[in-house]
Amino acid sequence: MESILKQTVRDFSKKNEVIQTIIIALLALIVPTFLARLLNIVFGANSAVASNSQIIVGSIVNTALVVSALNLKGWNKIIPIVTMPSISTVLSGYVFKSASVYMVYMIPAIWLGNFALIFAIKYVMIAKNKNYLLSSVLGIICKVAIIFGIFNILRLFNIFPDKLVTNLQKAMGVTQLITATIGCLIGYLIYKIEDKKAS
Repeated sequence: MESILKQTVRDFSKKNEVIQTIIIALLALIVPTFLARLLNIVFGANSAVASNSQIIVGSIVNTALVVSALNLKGWNKIIPIVTMPSISTVLSGYVFKSASVYMVYMIPAIWLGNFALIFAIKYVMIAKNKNYLLSSVLGIICKVAIIFGIFNILRLFNIFPDKLVTNLQKAMGVTQLITATIGCLIGYLIYKIEDKKAS
């Protein structure tokens, strides 16, 4: 597994790799913490933009995960990108609002899902030399299956209040699918732009 995590789509200079790591880590930390709040302030709490903050924030986070899969090497760079978004999302309380306290139970599932997306892209596209579409589709399926599956297992233990279940079910299922797909599409655009620059 370690050897797969050390693979990237191309070799970057040490300086380039450090810069990318810092930018992606900052995105993973700052976007979930502040973007939803900023959208509330700028557009109003009841606006269409603010009410879709999970899709906006989630898409940016998933883009960071995809770019990490393509460009970053090793556990020490990948783990912060996998873990920081969910922690900062729950602590900020703006994306899930009143459900944020219950999202603590979902943090390990989100970490596993995020890691599955990164690992699928690294393994299928880079290690096995398959195309980006296949690797991202498998990554999306794994991520959504893990997060949605664990959510439904936790539901059996009545962890989530009945009044929140429908919204959380959507957030852990359909919304995860949408944001992971958008993240993979934006990640692909970034990959192609970098490819063009490198050639």
